[in-house]
Amino acid sequence: MDYLKYYVAVLIQLAGYGGFLLGGNYIWLGVATLPIMAVLDSILPIDLAKRRMSSRAIANIPVWLCTLLGPGLYLMMAWYVGSHHLSAIQIAGAVLSCAWLSVLPLVPASHELYHQRSALARLVGHYAQVCYLDCTRDIGHVVRHHLDVGTVEDSDTAARGQTLYSFAPKAVLLTTIDCQKIESDALEKRGYGRWSIRHRLWKAIFAQTVFQALVYEIGGWSAVGIALGAMIVARFWIETFNYFQHYGQIRVKGTPIDRRHVWNHLRPLSRLSAFEITNHADHHLNSYTPYYTLTPHREAIPMPSVFVCFFAALIPQLWFKAIIQPALKRWDLQFASAAEKELAKAQNRRAGWPDWFESERRLAA
Repeated sequence: MDYLKYYVAVLIQLAGYGGFLLGGNYIWLGVATLPIMAVLDSILPIDLAKRRMSSRAIANIPVWLCTLLGPGLYLMMAWYVGSHHLSAIQIAGAVLSCAWLSVLPLVPASHELYHQRSALARLVGHYAQVCYLDCTRDIGHVVRHHLDVGTVEDSDTAARGQTLYSFAPKAVLLTTIDCQKIESDALEKRGYGRWSIRHRLWKAIFAQTVFQALVYEIGGWSAVGIALGAMIVARFWIETFNYFQHYGQIRVKGTPIDRRHVWNHLRPLSRLSAFEITNHADHHLNSYTPYYTLTPHREAIPMPSVFVCFFAALIPQLWFKAIIQPALKRWDLQFASAAEKELAKAQNRRAGWPDWFESERRLAA
């Protein structure tokens, strides 16, 4: 039964395909899965169950399906656009449906593949990222994020007081620059030029050009415009999920990464639709761990559904007061080391947040 649960992610993508097959305003079906999942996930109980799955081959089937269905959706969109006239509202639906389904479940599916040891899996995981204009994203994720998570060097970890609106553009810029620098540094160490033809940026540009040419061949310039619009939206949208999963976390650079340095969102649909990327404390301890063997951290501070966090963060004060400040207060007082407490105090002061360390000291006195 556990194997079948992850086909929820496949069904989400198929809703997008169904929208283009039905046409008209049904084009909105893809993005309509977001509010539906948000409601369902928020009312379902927390899922702390460990999966009973032993066959990697069977467990990988929905991962591969979701990865391949991602680029396929853009081709489906191009087919529809090439033979129909879309109103402004339908164009908006096409952009948002393609963008949302490029975020979920494509991002966690491709993430699962490029963390595997198989060369083919990594290759497909790399280039499926064409759907959000970032075929080199995995470089920074694997090399930088997994080493620097929770530190000021990690562009995926939002500082306390930072809003979603200021975080996402900055994260897009910093991660893009970081990925290219890491690749250039690696090439230089191997004796090649920093911008050698071997640089993955050139391969990413070539892949994007070929993909857009295919979209054009099927649906013309209108399809290309919608595709690029969706990809740009998706690129920024992706950073919002890093915002929730690492917000305000503190770790002293050079100290071991622990389970406590990551937020977990353990509602059922959060886990299933994202291939356990919201249950990823263990993933940061060993990035080769398959998604279905990740163990929910029962001692962790419980967080709401990742979908609820997204909608809450659209209103910064709601996100701060109702969700993240209470969680960080408990984290600082119960989980942080002495050095981490000092860094947390400094960040809280810069953010203009309450000094709960002092309040706790006075209460204890």
